[in-house]
Amino acid sequence: MNRLVTAGVASLFSLLLASCGNEQRSEDSFKITAIPDEAPTELLRKAEPLIDYLEKETGLTIEFIPVTDYAAAVEAFVNRKVDMAWYGGFTFVQAKIRSGNNAIPIIQRVEDEKFQSVFITTDPNIKTLADLKGVTFSFGSQSSTSGHLMPRTFLAKAGINPEEDFKRTAYSGAHDATVASVGSGKVQAGALNIKVWEKLSKENKVPEGTRVFYTTPFYYDYNWTIHKEVSETVRQNITEAFLKLSNDTEAGKRILELQRASGFIATAAENYGDIEKAARKAGLLK
Repeated sequence: MNRLVTAGVASLFSLLLASCGNEQRSEDSFKITAIPDEAPTELLRKAEPLIDYLEKETGLTIEFIPVTDYAAAVEAFVNRKVDMAWYGGFTFVQAKIRSGNNAIPIIQRVEDEKFQSVFITTDPNIKTLADLKGVTFSFGSQSSTSGHLMPRTFLAKAGINPEEDFKRTAYSGAHDATVASVGSGKVQAGALNIKVWEKLSKENKVPEGTRVFYTTPFYYDYNWTIHKEVSETVRQNITEAFLKLSNDTEAGKRILELQRASGFIATAAENYGDIEKAARKAGLLK
């Protein structure tokens, strides 16, 4: 039986979350989820080899639970419907606050210590952030670190307020959708995760004429977050399994390639303090 729950049941899962409240979930498997920052098919493609590896390394039976949006990924964790989640920096902060500090970030990609966003356009007149005044613009999800929070933060530093200075502000919901919106002319510019941009560029999936005109400074981003109620033994076994991943094995090389990582390193909540400060300053945390 396939352990991966198909993307088609994501909406049903969200309904179950709403109807079940805080009832104790089944303990027959270790459940994980991920923010849907890319298409559901891509998330499942990335998940399967990683799940196979983690099961072999830890002895757990692991089930991937897809969700419809970023908020659902946080709610699934808060309501104990999943044990671990792949979050961006901002969704981790949301999960930490919503769960009463029961969210523990344990592992991140090497690349997540120095992450970046890119601003893209097809308009030849847009060359700097200052040129964005009066344009139509797309962020990704409203809860995205690299597709909304940090781009908004760097826009503010450049003296631009999206609500006042953009002709229209849209939210595509995912990084690849932002590229499609800009490339099709639906909006004049947008911002997204640099890793997704590099992936789409490598695969020749960037619409013709779409280019990067600004790359942000570095910031901390994604991590795997585990619930505090998960045993210390399980937490340690999962952390060690991620740390062992390398390009020296065929399985490791494939997983790291799919995760767009050179390797994994341990992380801690304090690494995301600046993300929380940025979110509060932008009025995205109440």
